Amino acid sequence: MSIYWFLFVTFLIIFIQGYIYKLRGLKKIHYNRSFSVSTCFMGDEVYVQETISNRKLLPLPWLYLESQIHTNLQFQQQANLNISKGDIYQNHKSIFSLMPFTQITRKHRVVCLKRGCYRLNTVSMTCGDAFGLSRITKTIPLHAELIVYPQLVPMAEIPFPSRSWQGDVIVRRWIMDDPFIIAGAREYQYGDSLNGINWKATARSGGLQVHNRDRTADHKILILLNFDLSAAKQISLLEPEMIEKGISYAATIAEWVISRGMEAGFACNGAIIDKPKQPVRIAPRGGKEALTQLYNAMGKLVIEDGIGFEQFLTDEIAQETQHADIVLISAYVSEEMERQIERFKAYGSTVTVIQLTADSKTQEGLLDDK
Repeated sequence: MSIYWFLFVTFLIIFIQGYIYKLRGLKKIHYNRSFSVSTCFMGDEVYVQETISNRKLLPLPWLYLESQIHTNLQFQQQANLNISKGDIYQNHKSIFSLMPFTQITRKHRVVCLKRGCYRLNTVSMTCGDAFGLSRITKTIPLHAELIVYPQLVPMAEIPFPSRSWQGDVIVRRWIMDDPFIIAGAREYQYGDSLNGINWKATARSGGLQVHNRDRTADHKILILLNFDLSAAKQISLLEPEMIEKGISYAATIAEWVISRGMEAGFACNGAIIDKPKQPVRIAPRGGKEALTQLYNAMGKLVIEDGIGFEQFLTDEIAQETQHADIVLISAYVSEEMERQIERFKAYGSTVTVIQLTADSKTQEGLLDDK
C-alpha cells in the first residue's frame, strides 16, 4: 500500500511544482539585450550583449529565448547559441538555467555585413518545470538600435569627371567674396555690383569707390543623390547595390569635405526608415556633429521608390541653393535634369555630376525596357 502512497505523493508534487512554474515561472525575470555601440561602419564587428536575472527564490531549470534579427548582422557561432537563417531575418535562440537571485550576462560577436538601421524590438521568453509538464511563454519588448554607416571608399575610386575637383573646391573655398566682411574700399571696376558702392569713400576721393570684400573660408558642398536608376521609371529596388555604391560615394565625399574644414550637406529623393516617402535634406554644416548627422541619415536610408528625381530637383531649387558646389550622384542625366542643372548654375552654383555605372545584368534590363 505504501508504494501507492509514494506514487500518489510523487505525482502530486510533480503536478504542484508544474502549476507553480506555470504561475510564477516568468515572474521577476528581467531581460535586456543591447548593442555594444550605437553606430559603426559597414564591416565592423560589434557585440550583442544580453543580460538576464532571476530575482526570486524559485529556480529555473531551463529558460528558452528566441528573437528575430536581420541576416545582415552575422552572428559568430558559440556555445548555448543556435542560429537558423531565413532570407531576411534569422532566428536567434538562447538557452539559460537560472538559480535563485542570479544574473547571467552573455556577449555575442556580430559582423555588420551591410549598411542600415537594425533594431531589436521583441524577444520571446519560454520557461517550464524540470519535468516538462508545464510551460509558459511571453513576449518582452526591446529598444536596441544599431546604425551601420555606409562603407567609405578611397576618393580615387570615385569617378569624378575631372581629377582636379578636390583642388578646385579647396581653392574656391578661399577665394569666395564674403558680403559681411569689408576690408576698406577700392576703385570701381567693370562688373562690380552697384549695391557695393561705398558712398563715403566716393565723396572723399572724388571717384567711384566700392566696398573691398574680404575673402571667406565658409564654402559649402551639397551632395545630391538620385535613387532612380532610369528616367523612364524608378527601378532602384531592382539594383540595390548600385544605390549602395552611390550612398558610399556620398558618405566619402562628405567626410573628405568636412575633414578639411568646409561645410557639407546631403539631399536625396529616398527616405529614412522613420519617415517613409519623405525626401531627405540636410543643410550644409561643418564640424564633427554635422558629419555624424550625415552618417546617421545615410545609415537610415531605405531603398524604395519615392519622389521622381526631376521633381526633387525642382523642389531643391526652390530651397534657393546659391553659391554652393553641388555634387550630383546619379545613374543618368535626363534632358529635364540638364535644364535643372543650368538653373542651379544660374543661381551661382557649380555642378559636378558623378555617374553611377550598372553591372551587366542591370544594363541588359535597361536595354530591354527601351
